[in-house]
Amino acid sequence: MIRHYIPITCDIPGTDLSESRKAWIRKVIRTALEAEGVDFRCEVDVCITDDEGIREINREMREVDKSTDVLSFPVFDLVPGELPAEEDADPCTGLVPLGDMAISMEHVTAQAKEYGHSEKRELSYLVVHSVLHLLGYDHLDEGEQKRQMRGREEAILSGLGVTREK
Repeated sequence: MIRHYIPITCDIPGTDLSESRKAWIRKVIRTALEAEGVDFRCEVDVCITDDEGIREINREMREVDKSTDVLSFPVFDLVPGELPAEEDADPCTGLVPLGDMAISMEHVTAQAKEYGHSEKRELSYLVVHSVLHLLGYDHLDEGEQKRQMRGREEAILSGLGVTREK
């Protein structure tokens, strides 16, 4: 098994993210990377936050003053199916930095309730969604790009045993 570096921080005041939840997030990321053919060691940084935290990140990084469910900040400008090269690895760590993701747990809770499934399913979906963004997928149009991304999301979640009911 390829050992990716996936640091997870939680900046929600008074909240300590459980080790089991961190382990699950890492598993989802590893599964998504494997499904997309990433066969080299890479780094994905994860920030678990609340609505105010993600609003601040969104304001600072994108100049959008509102909260959202997930933000993705890819290192490379890729297209789906294209991967960075192993030569893109950091010479000090040997890891290819793919980028950062930030997820609002308040949005996870609200959207799970809205869509009628578990928080685990919603969190898993947002993590997969973000990994795909880091790998060049997008959904800006309502056409082929969005269908392609949704198809990959569902395939990866299915491989994890995560369905809309769970």
